[in-house]
Amino acid sequence: MNLENDFAKLRELLEARNEWLLVDSSGKSFALGAGEIELEFNRAKILLGFIDDKGFQAWRVVAFEQKRDEILLTLARNFERETEKIRFVPRVPTGELSASIELARLEKAGEIARLVVAETSGAKLLKVALNVENGRLAQIIFENGNGAQIAVLSDVSGAASPENLIVAAIFWLARLRKRKKKPVEILRLIAEKKRAKNLQNLHALLRENWRGRIEIFEISRKNAKMQMDENDVSNHSLKQLESLNLDELWRGKPKKNQSPANAAASRAALEIVSLAPENIDLVLTKQGETLRFAGLPFARVRLISGEEKVWFGVGNKRQTLGERNLAEFAALVEELRTYRRFDTANKRHEFYRLAPEAWLEAVLRRNIKLLDANLILSPIHNQFRAERDKIDLLALRRDGRLIVVELKTAPDREMIFQAAGYWRQIEFLRRKGNLRAARIFGDLEIADEPALCYLAAPFLSFHYDFDFLAQTVSKEIEIYRFDLNENWRESLKVMRRSRISDK
Repeated sequence: MNLENDFAKLRELLEARNEWLLVDSSGKSFALGAGEIELEFNRAKILLGFIDDKGFQAWRVVAFEQKRDEILLTLARNFERETEKIRFVPRVPTGELSASIELARLEKAGEIARLVVAETSGAKLLKVALNVENGRLAQIIFENGNGAQIAVLSDVSGAASPENLIVAAIFWLARLRKRKKKPVEILRLIAEKKRAKNLQNLHALLRENWRGRIEIFEISRKNAKMQMDENDVSNHSLKQLESLNLDELWRGKPKKNQSPANAAASRAALEIVSLAPENIDLVLTKQGETLRFAGLPFARVRLISGEEKVWFGVGNKRQTLGERNLAEFAALVEELRTYRRFDTANKRHEFYRLAPEAWLEAVLRRNIKLLDANLILSPIHNQFRAERDKIDLLALRRDGRLIVVELKTAPDREMIFQAAGYWRQIEFLRRKGNLRAARIFGDLEIADEPALCYLAAPFLSFHYDFDFLAQTVSKEIEIYRFDLNENWRESLKVMRRSRISDK
């Protein structure tokens, strides 16, 4: 393989379009102009850089291929410990794109329906459709050999999270069970191998009455190189996954904790924090440090060849800090002081509107005892990484109980399942002794008791379906709801506290 030729070919492909949609492995998409994509050939490596909702991303291109008009890339970084697959898709007119996407999703829904019927003796297909809300989920109903109707739900967009799928399954099944004629009592969630495993873990957090009605199936390919023909399902099979209970979730060996909990802050980061210590906090990652002003990322520090490098700017506006632009950096900090505050004269300014959840996290971290007077002030970990997810806040009570804090500033139907999923990940690490071994709370002792979940949001930001969904989560998970005041930016208050598990 000639890397220089590959680099030239990839650059030619990317420059052939003025606008692209970058689609990551979770299905999220980001619009990018050709000028916002950085491609570099350095030290016999093809390096790719771009901006997404997490900030500037830098990766090494392991492989790429052109498939029709799309560019498919395999990326790696951090000494191959992190890998990612992305697609660059040409941007097309909205109407044309929507019609094309809907057709592709319907075709995939049909493939899944044919697979289900082929693997169920005496099955009769009754319905194949996309869900009305967003057209991302296949809704299938079939009748088995005994005349009972069974529902099937599957993501045909590649964008739905396990939490989104579980919630969609609960609501659709609840409606189908209320039908006067032939109510449906069983729903199958069907997904590819990796997502099916995630669904299996989340499924274990349901109460028994829901766990017994929702089944998880995995789509397996007998030959990964073969593509599914429209009417041929012989290369695929369905495998029902075991329904786990909570005690069975703690099997297996955890990966090494990825959070640099006890890493020391760099000199450059400390100097930046000192500019406004009451507003600036620091998030440590394996890739470096991110500085946030009231939760809004505005500077990053990376160690490159033994030297601390600083980038600054909000969103796509970023540049390397040096002697020539110290005044620009100072002006940015001053702008943040002016607009990133509750009483700013311009609440339409982007610095006020951006990243509200991160702003609430920054406020709550400094006032954590409002949630629980027994919480220890330091250390409190923000954006703590467990598996591939980042938990808003991870804290410790004086009695040694771990606290998982999940925050929202806008109604989110999946909130309680996101929190329950984080609880599972932290419990797994706690039970395996990883958190104690990593000394994430220094010399403080972590109790041999399950972690607690604290869900906090402004009163009007809890979804109206929250109470119903709370009744589907296992009572063994101790969850508390905290209703905050709407003007939390000015002065944070807890208006009401209730225990979800009691409902």
